[in-house]
Amino acid sequence: MSTFIDSAKIIVKAGKGGDGMVAFRRVKYVPNGGPSGGDGGRGGDVILVVDEGLRTLLDFRYNRQFKAAAGENGKSKSMYGHAAKDSYIKVPPGTVVRELDTGKILGDLTENKQTLIVAKGGRGGSGNLRFASAKNPAPELAENGEPGQEKTIELELKILADVGLVGLPSVGKSTLLSVISAARPKVGAYHFTTITPNLGMVHVNDSQSFVAADMPGLIEGASAGAGLGIQFLRHIERTRVLLHVIDMSGSEDRNPYEDYLTIMFELKQYDLRLLERPQIIVANKMDMPNAEENLKDFKKKLLINKSTEEIPIFPISSLAKQGLTSLLNKTAELLEVTPEFPLYKEELKDDTVYYGFQTEKKHFEIRRLPDTSWELYGAEVEKLFAMTNFNHNETIKRFARQLKGMGVEKELRARGAKNGDIVRIGTFEFEFMD
Repeated sequence: MSTFIDSAKIIVKAGKGGDGMVAFRRVKYVPNGGPSGGDGGRGGDVILVVDEGLRTLLDFRYNRQFKAAAGENGKSKSMYGHAAKDSYIKVPPGTVVRELDTGKILGDLTENKQTLIVAKGGRGGSGNLRFASAKNPAPELAENGEPGQEKTIELELKILADVGLVGLPSVGKSTLLSVISAARPKVGAYHFTTITPNLGMVHVNDSQSFVAADMPGLIEGASAGAGLGIQFLRHIERTRVLLHVIDMSGSEDRNPYEDYLTIMFELKQYDLRLLERPQIIVANKMDMPNAEENLKDFKKKLLINKSTEEIPIFPISSLAKQGLTSLLNKTAELLEVTPEFPLYKEELKDDTVYYGFQTEKKHFEIRRLPDTSWELYGAEVEKLFAMTNFNHNETIKRFARQLKGMGVEKELRARGAKNGDIVRIGTFEFEFMD
């Protein structure tokens, strides 16, 4: 039996851009050939792609790190380095991608072959050909490639089903799925027979069909983590119609109406939007003793306590295959008029452009270390450091000018830095000169 994995955390790292090159033309009979160092190639992206043949995130159980190739370094004779190939990671349809650090939704992958770039490769560094000018016709200046993005992302699988079968354990959800489709879920006379969602294709007639999902049994407290329910409540979110299966025979000394209220409460606690979905109450096990009396009592209590539109009730017996035709016809009818419920429509919207005053973003941070040296850090300044080639004096001077332009020198002076103080960026050290 295959293991069902519906969430995984992985680390993705895009490829670094290739380094630019310092080179000069040396051609016979051509004096002052000039710079000819080419740019580095772009680093590879890390891209998720939907594969409709996958049904679980099991592949990520042990393989959690994915890295794209770096771009090729620039070459002499003004030749650019080759861009690296992108790295593709296959995921099943229904995968939601979230950045772990920020919680931001990066994408909701539902269509076959749909792609999502989760880590962008770094651009190639400029060779000295790029820096030639009238004032400096032969620059010994080149950039290293830009580092690729590195992220920890969370993959969450929410299965694609039109109809969700919900209810307490042992109410007959698996049996119902097995008789209305070709699915063969495990059926047993004990709780939590189903421990993973099961999918089945239901054919109503020649022109109507839908996918139904049998969810593991929910219990009281499922939305807070009790039982197996919290792991699979997420899968109900994609469904458009809910079939609320209830054991109307009242076996195990359970009250059908109390069972109904329990499940409704757990759905509401998990996500209030779940109650927006059309719902059908499936009164199962009507071939058992006391079922008819319990159904009458159930309808009476529902009528008294229900303040919203009446929910249709279909008495059936999955085991005896009674009442299924009318249930399936009603389900197909509801699906025809029920649109999909977007999960992350608001979160996936493009950022609004704001035309107004915004405070200038600080590109670096400074802190004093116990040995009286200073540490300079921050995404922008660290990126600048990584793209600086310290093998050439002109590049070092350019780096110093860039730091000054960012306000590093002014900030250090304001913080009390003095001549000769050591300033560190990563493993690199330099002296502060006031």
